[in-house]
Amino acid sequence: MITQQQTQRQRLKILPQQIQLLNLYFLNSLELEQRMVHELEENPFMEMSTEENVQEGENKPDKDAIQDFQDWEEYGYSDNPDYRQEYQNYFDSEVAPKMALAGTSYFKDDLLQQLHTTEVAANDLEVAEYLIEALNDHGLMDRDMDELADDISFHLQRMVELPEIERGLANIQRLEPIGIGATSVQQCLQLQLEHGHFSAPESGLALRLIRDHYPDLMHRQFEKIQHSLNMDNATLRRVISFVGNLSFYPIKESGASIAPKNTIIPDFIISRSGDRIQVQLLQVRAHSVYVNQSLFDQLVAQTGTNNRSALQYARSKLQSAQWFVSAVKQREDTMMRIMQCIVSLQEDYFMEGDIQQLKPMVLRIVAEKSGYDISTVSRITSNKYAETHFGIVYLKDLFSEGIADQKGEVISNKVIQSVIEEAIEHEDKHKPYTDQQIVTILSKQGFNIARRTVAKYRDLLHIPIAQIRAVRA
Repeated sequence: MITQQQTQRQRLKILPQQIQLLNLYFLNSLELEQRMVHELEENPFMEMSTEENVQEGENKPDKDAIQDFQDWEEYGYSDNPDYRQEYQNYFDSEVAPKMALAGTSYFKDDLLQQLHTTEVAANDLEVAEYLIEALNDHGLMDRDMDELADDISFHLQRMVELPEIERGLANIQRLEPIGIGATSVQQCLQLQLEHGHFSAPESGLALRLIRDHYPDLMHRQFEKIQHSLNMDNATLRRVISFVGNLSFYPIKESGASIAPKNTIIPDFIISRSGDRIQVQLLQVRAHSVYVNQSLFDQLVAQTGTNNRSALQYARSKLQSAQWFVSAVKQREDTMMRIMQCIVSLQEDYFMEGDIQQLKPMVLRIVAEKSGYDISTVSRITSNKYAETHFGIVYLKDLFSEGIADQKGEVISNKVIQSVIEEAIEHEDKHKPYTDQQIVTILSKQGFNIARRTVAKYRDLLHIPIAQIRAVRA
């Protein structure tokens, strides 16, 4: 029997233009510049205004600069070395090197070269390339997997699930050096013990210790470890000493792994004027791009109404140009509004530049204050920097959870982490502080923090336990 039934459902749909707008929010100044150049090349109805302000004397040749050669013969028979011609593009004439600089390589470039020599599917290769760029300076993957999946999905314009990211990390962890791409110090040590060629008898026990009893080692449960692994005190000391000789980070600071000197271009300029904090964008692009409506009208007049396909193509390009110009303006308005909310919440921090003045702040608080969605706030604050009177600030570092101190005031956990890092930095390397001693140090400064919380923050800072730090010293 045929029947009809009427139901009411709620669905959440994201339009393609909304996804493109979120992608624009995620771009920083340099990436937006490249996107605008791409749009100008692809869309004939988009134009960019250029203003060339040439000051008097700007085109006069500098007597200290090396003169360009007129032809190949003059260049070939010159006594000036090639590197001097190259250095004049990067150094002032007063500080230019007198001899050729040694070539260096960045570990991420080496990883990309290794990756391209392996047999990896095309989709997995794209994910692995993004993950390599997301590694920190020590070669560890310290970012949240869900956040990575979200970022990669927007970057590749397709949905990327967690299993695909796990396969990408597995592909990276097969590269050299051993331990690259590990998500923690524990996994880095475990990868070295699993794939390294060690002849020492302690290597097997060290692997079991790191793989099965790492939390016990972090909490100094030595009696429990001895009972579980059936070893005496002397054997345990030898095993811990063996672990201490391993590399806690796959990438160490050395001349062979120097990161390129990439200049950070900030998106915001935050300046202090008396008792006020002023916020402005480094570059305002909304007024530099516009739609060439006259070109469209001229094209329609020449084409006529007979060629419908040409008219449809022209209208689609015109609508695309109009949307892009509007999206750039909306992006800048949204950036200013969200950044002003952040500055109002962290006014004391931006006035003094002291991390002790940093207040707890999460995305939800900024979203409620600004009136935007949490995803919008996340996109605006990702991959962006602000120039202040005390240095360059990464916007994501301004967000932190809150912890109550002895006075009942809620402080940022970034403050606790800075105190822990400072205490460990100035400790006696032969007798490093234990987690309980760090708890005592924090308590004297007015912070009631449990020992497990200290261990958690120490792990976030990638700092090993006291016994291993002492062995390494």
